[in-house]
Parts: sequence; C-alpha cells; structure tokens
Amino acid sequence: MTDAWTLAAAGLAVALLRAATPILFAALGALVSDLAGCVNVALEGLMLIAAFFGVMGAVQAAELWPALPVWGHALIGGGAALLAALALALLLAVFHLEFGADLIVAGIAINLLAAGLTVFLMASWVGDKGSTAALVSPALPSLRLPGLAGWPALDLLLNGEGGRGHPLPLLLAPLAVAAVWLLLQRTPWGRWLRASGENPAAALAAGIAVKRMQYLALLASGVLAGLGGVYLSMGYVTLFQADMSAGRGFLALAAVFLGGRALAGTTAAALLFGASAVLATQLGALAWRPQLPQMLPPAVTLIAMALAGARRARRQGNRAPEISQRL
Repeated sequence: MTDAWTLAAAGLAVALLRAATPILFAALGALVSDLAGCVNVALEGLMLIAAFFGVMGAVQAAELWPALPVWGHALIGGGAALLAALALALLLAVFHLEFGADLIVAGIAINLLAAGLTVFLMASWVGDKGSTAALVSPALPSLRLPGLAGWPALDLLLNGEGGRGHPLPLLLAPLAVAAVWLLLQRTPWGRWLRASGENPAAALAAGIAVKRMQYLALLASGVLAGLGGVYLSMGYVTLFQADMSAGRGFLALAAVFLGGRALAGTTAAALLFGASAVLATQLGALAWRPQLPQMLPPAVTLIAMALAGARRARRQGNRAPEISQRL
C-alpha cells in the first residue's frame, strides 16, 4: 500500500509540474516586466506565437536539412519560437515606450494579433484552421537520469512515465526561477530594474537608464513567455492548436499579483494554478459536463485573488491605529 501511495504521489507531482511549467515561465516574465513598471498583458499572445513558430520552425528545418537529427530540428524550432516571441515583445515595447501607447491596450492588441495571425498562417501553410496535426513535428529533447529502475517512484518523478525523461523546458523551469532570483537579488541589474519601476524620476536622477531597463524587462518577459509557449507545442504535446495557450498567460499575470510581486509568492501561485489545472483534468475524466472542469482554474484564480485582497485589507486595517497613534 505504501508503494502504491508513493507512486501515486510521484505521478501527481509529475502532472503538477507539467501543468505548472508554462504558467511558471510566463509568470516569471510577468514579474520581471512588472518590477520595471510595465504590466505585460500580452503574455497570452507571446505564448501563442511562440507555440506556433516552434512547430512550424521545426517542420521547416526538417524539410530544409533532413540530414540533421530530430533533436536538431526541434532545437531550431525552439529558437524560431523564442525569436518570434522576442519580436512581438519588442513590438509591444516600441509602441509603449516610443509612441506612448497605453500598455494595457497595446497588450490586448498583441493578444488579438497573435490569435488571428496564428490561425491565418496555419490555414495558409497547413490548410487547417484547427491544428497542425497533419504535420509531423518533433518534440524537444528529453533528459533522463539512468540507474533509477530500482526506485519506481523516484524514477517516475525524475524521468517521467516509462522512464523516457522530461522535456527540456520542464527541467529549465526551476533553473529559470533560480536565474531570476540571482538577477533580482544579486546583481546591479536587479536593483536598477526595481528602481525603474518604483520611482522612475529618482532612478533617472541617479543615472539609471529607465527606458533601457524597461526595454530589457519587456524583452526578457517575451523570452520567458516564449519558453512557456514552446513547452505547450513541443513538450506538452507535439502540435499546435488554435488558442492553445487557453488563458495561461492571464493566469501567469494573476500569479504575480497573487504572489505579492515577489518571486517566492509568484512561484507558489503558479504551482497553485497548475494544481487547479490537474484537478480539472481529473474531474474531466468523471461523468461531468466538460464545461464544469474548465471553469475550475479561473474560479480558483478569483477565489485566491479575493482571499489575498481581503488579507491585504485586514493588514492595512490593523496598521491604521498604529499610524494614527504615531501621528
């Protein structure tokens, strides 16, 4: 019984990591841009465009360079995906920082552009408006640790089902968290970034190039969201579907605010939303209407945001008497 429970727990942890990885990448990007004073609402579109160009880039690489190994085609597709997300993030940054466009409106426009553009290009190149299932697209390389066959639960946790290994983006997710922590807490870039977001006028007076920091933050946000999109179409599955980001970009944005604009809180919130997606999948296997499980992740988001807001208001209410006494 203990072995069965251990295997079940390991399988649940693997499912949680798979569901949370794209949200976590996008949430890290949202955190970086938010700390620089730029709320990136375009995460949904960035993930979508990266997911599409990842698949199409890998397919085109296989046609142009058939002698390359499959993992080479997949890596070329992943590079094309990140470049596409980077270009779209640059477009957002230029419209906001150079032409003064409202960041929220521009982000929504980017989302609409990505949703329409991916369907248009898919219909033009593949002849299908729904998915690229007619194409044979490779998956990103998977890494596995040998010598764990004697520990089934550990093998399942570290190498996935069947010991095939985990896709590369899933393994990069915890490294991305560590990298963002190092950048924010242990480098001058992190201090400049926070200063640019908290008080741009003071940062300019101190000699910090605020606009440059915001450019870099939005571009970094695009790359991180692009990693989440690549995982959706080349790690989670091996095809692109219309609107396959399915609101994960908005969940990532909510994770930042739910996590109090802190790295630890943002990571925990992304894992929470991943857990709600896993629970929705499990409920979907029951004899319920499919719309009910699909409502679970946004419902969890609303409840969590409401609880966080109530807790924040309670803390401010407790501090009010102390402040009045000091005055």
